[in-house]
Amino acid sequence: MTIARLIAGRTGEIISCHADDSVAHAVSLLAQRRIGALPVHDRDESVAGIFSERDVLYCLNTKGAAMLDMKVRDVMTAPAITIAPHVAVDEALGLMTRRRIRHLPVVDENQVLGFVSIGDLVKYRIDRIQSEAEAMRSYIQSA
Repeated sequence: MTIARLIAGRTGEIISCHADDSVAHAVSLLAQRRIGALPVHDRDESVAGIFSERDVLYCLNTKGAAMLDMKVRDVMTAPAITIAPHVAVDEALGLMTRRRIRHLPVVDENQVLGFVSIGDLVKYRIDRIQSEAEAMRSYIQSA
């Protein structure tokens, strides 16, 4: 299965922020939406980076509460590692494992089509394994 098929059924906007937004604003988005990361857009709307809970913790540790007044561009993880929609889910999981990341913007021609987490990909894999196991049980019982 490809990433495009995985995100095909999703509705609603992709929650994101701009590189020039304040860290306080981005933290507020994370908290209000109960999410772990945001894609960050630059002035030209391309993906400039990822702003995550980890970024908040690392910066809070070094800058203290003053970090809330900083710009997201000064705190985010950049450059963003992105994935194309035609990539297989297993390949995306491998990329996340190798790069030790938990979120990937799905990008095609500089346009963000979606945002996937490692949880989305693991859920797909578990569902697939359970489906295969059920098919094997049915096959064995019918023999």
